[in-house]
Amino acid sequence: MDFVISPLGDVAVVLSFGNEIDERTNRQIQLFVSKLEKEKIRGILEWVPAYTSLTIYYQPEIIVYESLKAELEKVSLSAGDSKPERKFVYEIPVCYGGEWGEDLAYVADYHGLEKQEVINFHANREYLIYMMGFMPGFPYLGGLPAKLAVPRLEKPRQSVMPGAVGIGGNQTGIYPADVPSGWRIIGTTPVTLFSPDKEEPFLFRSGHYIKFVPISEEQFLTIKQMGDTYEVNRIEKR
Repeated sequence: MDFVISPLGDVAVVLSFGNEIDERTNRQIQLFVSKLEKEKIRGILEWVPAYTSLTIYYQPEIIVYESLKAELEKVSLSAGDSKPERKFVYEIPVCYGGEWGEDLAYVADYHGLEKQEVINFHANREYLIYMMGFMPGFPYLGGLPAKLAVPRLEKPRQSVMPGAVGIGGNQTGIYPADVPSGWRIIGTTPVTLFSPDKEEPFLFRSGHYIKFVPISEEQFLTIKQMGDTYEVNRIEKR
């Protein structure tokens, strides 16, 4: 496991796992996190996985930088679990087009496709959750087909509805709340991604996968009425 440890201010360190954004790098980061969870190093507060790095926040009054660096190097050499961590594919229902996806027609026209073709290309494929960020519950996904990449809006919208599914450049993602956005919105999911009152507020974790499943407007409204009682279908990835 190759990485470089660097200080980030006086309360954090960054572990850099190279420059390649791919599944191999993500697996390395997830493996390190799984080891870190078991070690329970005194003084570490939390960690944040990203595309090619892992930021670890710590209490310098409990553990100093050099000691933390030595502990992290030990973690990298510790025996990993012989069985890989279980990964899941979350099946997320999406109502595409119409008032739920006003930019679907734009994406279709931009690529010379029919709207249904855009839906077919976007849905029913597995997107790796590289990291969570930007806002609570927002998943950064890899795996968008190049044929769906589109430029962002020249003037961002002041808000999109919670659950909006968008495309920005060569990325796709889901907005958990009503926020400004410059991405092209092609659909909306009725699923709640972030519930701060729950013991586990986040639906997703980095290292797992999302698959979008097209649904009708009627199905959308039914699931929306169910609120947090709706259970997302989760399939173990083989």
